[in-house]
Amino acid sequence: MTTISRRTLLLATVVAAASPAAAQQVDIARATSFIRATGEELVAAINAAGAPVTQRRERVAQILRRAVDVEGVGRFILGRWWRQANAAQQQEYQQLFEQVLIRNLSARFGEYQGVRFGLGRTQQHTEDDALVNTVVERPNSPAFALDWRVADIAGQPKVVDVIAEGTSLRLTTRSEYSSVISRNNGDVGALLVAMRNQVQQLAAREGG
Repeated sequence: MTTISRRTLLLATVVAAASPAAAQQVDIARATSFIRATGEELVAAINAAGAPVTQRRERVAQILRRAVDVEGVGRFILGRWWRQANAAQQQEYQQLFEQVLIRNLSARFGEYQGVRFGLGRTQQHTEDDALVNTVVERPNSPAFALDWRVADIAGQPKVVDVIAEGTSLRLTTRSEYSSVISRNNGDVGALLVAMRNQVQQLAAREGG
């Protein structure tokens, strides 16, 4: 059975990429405020221990849909295989990709209970995006660095990549997905099967 690595950290959830044609010069201060607000919302959703998992998951989903260009994310990560997929496969892939993002976080609510994050510095990364540094802390666990690439997409700040301790999650996921398809003779359907299995496994993990 084809499987996909679960190497996804907090808010990787937001493994993302935007179309270069859609990106504009990003405002550093705006990018910082955007990450502060988004991070605070996610932390509040994760730490709402008294709320049902389904309610917390839906809250996380709302935040991620607003903060991430999910369509651009999915197309970048699928890369050249996007053109190999038919319209039905493209549609299912985008739906599954969104579910993987959401479930990867909701399945870890228990692990991240009590999570906190702090802002570091923000710097221009390229002409089109800025890099916002944060430090994520969990009880009884070492703190780790999480850097957010933020671009201006159609007039709104969006996360376009998450770099966890030096590793770009969008590039890691792109490599993993391409490997699954290549091992199956270029069959995009094999990736969809693997993604369906991953969503089911994550749903079982969270009990929902």
